[in-house]
Amino acid sequence: MGTTALGRAVAALRRASFVEREGARGAAAGEAALEGWRAWSPAAALLHFTTKDAPFVEHGRGERALARRAAVDPAPPPAKRAASARVRRLPPADVAGEFPRVLLARRTWRRFARTALEPGALATLLRLTFGVQGWMELRGIGRAALKTSPSGGARHSIEAYVLARHVDGLAPGLYHYDAQGHALARLRGGRRSAEVARYLPQQPWFADAPAVVFMAAVFPRVQWRYDHPRAYRVVLAEAGHLCQTFLLAATWLGLAPFCTMALADTRIERALGLDGVSESVLYAAGVGHRPRGARSGQAPTKRRGGQA
Repeated sequence: MGTTALGRAVAALRRASFVEREGARGAAAGEAALEGWRAWSPAAALLHFTTKDAPFVEHGRGERALARRAAVDPAPPPAKRAASARVRRLPPADVAGEFPRVLLARRTWRRFARTALEPGALATLLRLTFGVQGWMELRGIGRAALKTSPSGGARHSIEAYVLARHVDGLAPGLYHYDAQGHALARLRGGRRSAEVARYLPQQPWFADAPAVVFMAAVFPRVQWRYDHPRAYRVVLAEAGHLCQTFLLAATWLGLAPFCTMALADTRIERALGLDGVSESVLYAAGVGHRPRGARSGQAPTKRRGGQA
C-alpha cells in the first residue's frame, strides 16, 4: 500500500473514531470513558457501538420492500396462543375510569397542529416523567433518587435533553432538564424543522413537533454498581419505562406524543456536547397539539397522519 493510500485509510479510521493521534486533545478523556466499558466488553460494548448511526431506509421504500417480502414470506403472528386443552376463561376486564381511558387512548402521532406548546404542559411532562420525586438513603452507598419509573438498582441513568422548537415563552434551542431542580439549562439556540429531521432521519413527519426530548444514558452510574454486560439491558429497559411514562402523561394532557429509536446518534450527541461513550443518546420522544378534527384512538392509517 502506498503512502497516499495509507494516509487515506488512517484518515478514514480517525473519522470513524477507531484510531486517534497519540497525545491528541481529548484522547486521554476518551480512553478514560472507554475504561468504564471494560467489564461490559465485549458483549454489551459490541451491541452498543456497532448499532450506533445505523443507516435508515426512506419510509415509503421500506414499506414497499416489506410488502414484497410479506407476499412470499408472511410476517409472524402478532400474538401467541398456547396449544392446551385446559383453557381458563377470564372475567371481563375493568376498563372504566381515567387510567384505563388514558392507556387505551395512547397512540403515536405523526401530525401536529401549528399551535405552540404551552410551557406548563412541557413542565408537567418533564416533572412527571424525569423529575426527582424524592430521595431514599441506601446504607453505605448514599442517596438514591425516587422517580415515577423504575430503574435497576435505583441508578437512574437517563438524562433528558429538550429540543424546543415551538414552545411559548421559551427561546428555540437545546436544553438540559435538571431533574432535581426542575429547570431547563440552555445549551445552544436556534432549532429549525430541517435540523429536527436530520436528528430523526427518514421521519419527516416529526419535523413539525414543537418539542422533542432526547434520552441519553450516563453509563458510569450503572457500570459503577453492575460490572457485567447484562446490565446494559437495565439501561435499555429504563429508557423504555421513561418513554412510556412520557407518552401516557402526554395522552392524559390531551396532547399528541410520539417516540422513535431511529436516531442520528452522533449528530445528536455532538449537538448536546456528549462524548457518545460515557453518555450516549438512546431514545427520543416528542409532543405537540393534536391537529384539528383528529381524535385519539383512531385506527392507524397509511397516510402521513396515521397513528400506531
